[in-house]
Amino acid sequence: MGAPHLTARRAAVLLALGVIVLDQITKSWVVTLDEPIHVIGDFLQLRVSRNSGAAFSSFTGGGRFIAVIAVVVIGALAVFIGRSQRTVEIVTMGAILGGATGNLLDRIFRGPGVFDGKVVDWIDFSFFPSFNVADSALTIGIAVLLLVALVRPDP
Repeated sequence: MGAPHLTARRAAVLLALGVIVLDQITKSWVVTLDEPIHVIGDFLQLRVSRNSGAAFSSFTGGGRFIAVIAVVVIGALAVFIGRSQRTVEIVTMGAILGGATGNLLDRIFRGPGVFDGKVVDWIDFSFFPSFNVADSALTIGIAVLLLVALVRPDP
């Protein structure tokens, strides 16, 4: 029974690392753009924006507080990944871990001091707040965890 969970844990770590790398590469690229790229007219653009708050620009200016919470969440996810016995939870927490870490790296390295940085968002649908790869991984991971909890609650 240990081998499948070990494999799931490896998958979670690889998924987290993949999200982090893809997130940081895309952010590094997009900040070099001089103007937005119109993928589908004004409906979908690649446009740089910076967010000092949380999702949907809530808690604007609360980056330091959000960063501290992110550190706690990342630590908790690492513990949960190590303790969970359900493969889907383990792998999904890897996506959330990667997303949380990707955005935390912005707060650490994209500002004048530690935790002063703003998160780089760049996927801009005209009808929805802009987001990035890390945000996508967080959202999908949380949605899957909630779905799994609703469909297969713990005994």
